[in-house]
Amino acid sequence: MTYDRLVCANCAAPVSEGRCPVCRANRERLEQEGPFGGLSPVALLALLVILVAAVVLLAHQTA
Repeated sequence: MTYDRLVCANCAAPVSEGRCPVCRANRERLEQEGPFGGLSPVALLALLVILVAAVVLLAHQTA
């Protein structure tokens, strides 16, 4: 999730504006999460399973 659509419960302003300390802290946390930070563990596991299945299929086709 991107922080540009979030509204702060503390000051009712967009988090992306960083008006209060709560906004600034959440904005910083969201920026540090990286590209896979918003995915749930189940989604990460599903991606891993798909990747392993693709590798196995490619290895089987070339053999």
